[in-house]
Amino acid sequence: MRFVKGHGTENDFVILPDPDGSLDLRPETVAALCDRRAGVGADGVLRVVRTKAAGDPAAEELADAAEWFMDYRNADGSVAEMCGNGVRVFARYLVDAGLAAPGEWDVATRAGLRRVTLGPSGDVGVDMGLPVVQGEAGATVGGIEYPGLRVSMGNPHLACPVDRPVRELDLTRPPAVDPAVFPEGVNVELFRVLGERHVEMRVHERGSGETRSCGTGAVAAAVAAAGGADRAGEWTVDVPGGRVTVTFDGRTSHLRGPAVLVAEGRIRDDWLR
Repeated sequence: MRFVKGHGTENDFVILPDPDGSLDLRPETVAALCDRRAGVGADGVLRVVRTKAAGDPAAEELADAAEWFMDYRNADGSVAEMCGNGVRVFARYLVDAGLAAPGEWDVATRAGLRRVTLGPSGDVGVDMGLPVVQGEAGATVGGIEYPGLRVSMGNPHLACPVDRPVRELDLTRPPAVDPAVFPEGVNVELFRVLGERHVEMRVHERGSGETRSCGTGAVAAAVAAAGGADRAGEWTVDVPGGRVTVTFDGRTSHLRGPAVLVAEGRIRDDWLR
């Protein structure tokens, strides 16, 4: 099993090239790969597979629309619909490996098509789609309940404003949320407004714990900071792993930031067994 390690603002991934869909990628294998002490270490796994060979119902519907399918798995092995930083790193890998040309094209995901824009190197942009505001809810962190806005980016988010620096928050435990509202779990963003169209954010992702960045979460935080409406323009989102920009044009949302490939190698067969 070959792998590449990459990250987008330190939201890191094990990339598994599997163009013909031959890998038997079990949840326990994903969890072992993502283990930061006994495995390669990552927030999730990106399986790079041709859409027609992916063997996923979501891919079957998009087989004629995009050549490549991003099969994203959380660090605990669970399947996820979408990952904003992941799709940017996925696109950077395809160009670096010579499997796609620099420019603008679609990647198939479980949340639908996502159009990426990138050159031979540098930042990668992605059309994240129109955020869907689903109402209000709350999350309890460190014994304090923070009201927030539910936002769907193809995956579920709860973005909550806070009134103190986000570095002071305790995210060693998952934020408590109402399971009746979020039966499949939720990514929780805690953000503070720093200035005009500028927020800082930390995130606890379902299936992965706290991560250094979250692309879909950055968009959700910008939506919540704007009050769910009147958000046209560019927002700066600072995360522990760096900075991304989120742009709303009234039709869709765009995420842009760095996507870095760090290393490549081979997983030992005896370790896999």
